[in-house]
Amino acid sequence: MSIVPKETVEVIAQSIGISNFSTDAALALAPDVEYRIREIMQEAIKCMRHSRRTTLTTDDVDEALKLRNVEPVYGFASGGPLRFRRAIGYRDLFYLDDKDVEFKDVIEAPLPRAPLDTSIVCHWLAIEGVQPVIPENAPVQAIAAPSNGTKNEQKDGLPVEIKLPVKHILSRELQLYFDKITELAVIRSDSVLFKQALVSLATDSGLHPLVPYFTYFVADEVSRGLNNYSLLFALMRVVWNLLQNPHIQIEPYLHQLMPSVVTCLVAKRLGNRLADNHWELRDFTAKLVAAICKRYGHVYNTLQTRLTKTLLNALLDPKRALTQHYGAVQGLAALGPNVVRLLLLPNLGPYLSLLEPEMLLEKQKNEVKRHEAWRVYGALLQAAGQCIYDRLKIFPPLSSLPAHSVWKTNGIVATLSNKRKTSMDLEEQPPLKKIATDGPVDAVSTSSMPTPMEEDAAAATPLDNSDADHPSSSSGQIPPDSGSESRSKRDKGDSQAQKLPAILPQIWKDDLNSGKLLVSLFELFGEGILSFIPAPEMSLFL
Repeated sequence: MSIVPKETVEVIAQSIGISNFSTDAALALAPDVEYRIREIMQEAIKCMRHSRRTTLTTDDVDEALKLRNVEPVYGFASGGPLRFRRAIGYRDLFYLDDKDVEFKDVIEAPLPRAPLDTSIVCHWLAIEGVQPVIPENAPVQAIAAPSNGTKNEQKDGLPVEIKLPVKHILSRELQLYFDKITELAVIRSDSVLFKQALVSLATDSGLHPLVPYFTYFVADEVSRGLNNYSLLFALMRVVWNLLQNPHIQIEPYLHQLMPSVVTCLVAKRLGNRLADNHWELRDFTAKLVAAICKRYGHVYNTLQTRLTKTLLNALLDPKRALTQHYGAVQGLAALGPNVVRLLLLPNLGPYLSLLEPEMLLEKQKNEVKRHEAWRVYGALLQAAGQCIYDRLKIFPPLSSLPAHSVWKTNGIVATLSNKRKTSMDLEEQPPLKKIATDGPVDAVSTSSMPTPMEEDAAAATPLDNSDADHPSSSSGQIPPDSGSESRSKRDKGDSQAQKLPAILPQIWKDDLNSGKLLVSLFELFGEGILSFIPAPEMSLFL
């Protein structure tokens, strides 16, 4: 007997328009229907197993129908469960509760929202234990669980189950450590205990979980305490020691630290009293900024570029205060001589023309403004002087006769003092050639015969015991190694002479550019720039 009752066959026949369907035909057709259904289901189960699934879906049935060259069943693409209803008057007969839909209603209905294509988007859930603030990560306040325990709903009414992020848990020891450090920075920044705490920040290896808390603390206190000079200096010292700790990875938090650091460098007012030495704070912050760029410039390629742009805009803005200009100059100078040469020196002339009236007593009666102008002038002079000093030090040292020259004649060493009598005797000899190379060139006499001065010095100099044991070259005996030594020295001198033509043009070119730069700085600063130039280079340019 078939599991498909004859009533099911009769209902299906009536649904397709066959009204005079006999009972005998239904009984004969029921076994064949059972056979076809079993065949289709077996094929569907095979498709399910090939898909590595344990749940049979309508897609598997469609694939089985395609394998048997049967048109698939339409309208069962939904992933939800099907809702069957029991037929009235029949015990084992069920049907789907499908509503009849008019084509007119379908055509006039508004178009539904287009479904989104399947895509994969990557974003950071947490970086070093800290959840970044991005649109994909909703803040805790926005996704707080409702008090009544119900699920949140979107605008379209669909229920959404939201899982709260895991809280960052600190040990009791780290919490006490953080509270103590912050208390010392705010209240007792000049105590010995705070200095010991700074040493701990720079050396302890278990402080990495506290880095986001210190970052937030520094940013919050700087924004609220610009009138507290001691607090700002303590915060910058905290940041400095955190950077010195080799066990802390502070790169993910630089974007939160840099605004606070730059604020302490170019803020209009730091501190609320005249006794507050905000100049020292700006100098220290400039060194801190340079240390950050030197250490993490290779990680963030745009860090130094954005920083120099900010400092240059602060310097060239005439509406900014002179204290802000001073911080910008110190920051650019701390980044190195190349930054000064490329960004600061080209704008030096126009800026000094605007700064000079603020420095004169006749035009600026305010003593505080005048003092700030002189501070800025001193910072510009220091930056330009350090730049020209480093520019000149890259050249090879100039060759000149040392104060105490050593002359070797016939195996006897004589020390010549740089006195007037010596210089008068040297005037009788042919002039010595001076060549600027990679190292000082020894003064070599053009005459192989000893001069009267050398003979007198040799007679006045006592011989060593080793010289007394061996016969001197003046007696006609030549040491066996003297010939090879002379040949090696001559070959070495020839190789150096061949390298000179390739080196000298570049040296002369750089020398000429440095000379022009020095002249322009001398016109701007006068004799004050000369104190930064080394003595040999000074004699050359003069």
